[in-house]
Amino acid sequence: MKFMEDSLDLPLREVLPIIQQRIMEHTTYFGVKALKSPLDFWIYQELIHRLRPDVIVEIGNFCGGGTLALAHLCDLLNHGRVIGVDLDHTRIPEMVRNHPRISLITGDACARFEKVTGGIRSGEKVLIIDDSSHTYENTLGVLRAYSALIQPGGYFIVEDGICHHGLDVGPNPGPFEAIGTFCAEHPEFVIDRSQENFLVTWNPKGFLRRLA
Repeated sequence: MKFMEDSLDLPLREVLPIIQQRIMEHTTYFGVKALKSPLDFWIYQELIHRLRPDVIVEIGNFCGGGTLALAHLCDLLNHGRVIGVDLDHTRIPEMVRNHPRISLITGDACARFEKVTGGIRSGEKVLIIDDSSHTYENTLGVLRAYSALIQPGGYFIVEDGICHHGLDVGPNPGPFEAIGTFCAEHPEFVIDRSQENFLVTWNPKGFLRRLA
């Protein structure tokens, strides 16, 4: 284990794998495994507090730690609910399944789009977080399908653009490249890099804000 006082001269390229290992192997939320960068999640709570979304759609839930954390933020605001979408929810513990603000939809996100939209009322503000397979094709498909749910001023967050843009992990091409393709197709969305204000982020170019 490295400690900060002994690591001040490490280049960022050597720091990122250390953080990645911690996230992948040891990070939990209320005892539930959560594959989330805590620096990015702090930005999430700032956005959620400011935007007050009625619905947060989290695509890719794994063990549900991130899903539970989002629901707890809704609890603190006394507003909002979380729809979790994943191919497999067998790892989700009862404490997540039973939370009154959480609904789980099992299946491919694009194939289950109508099921997801059936749980969203007209006019509701939606925040979307994509943390699914991270392949270029899947990420672009999710962006194209779900972006219509975002109202002007709202955000679509695409996680793990760090794949091959900071860490040599994951699909290549991946989310980073899919974001570029999507934004070229959809000028109503802009990449809001002001949300990367801790510098270290697992979501480079991944905070997409809808203009109109």
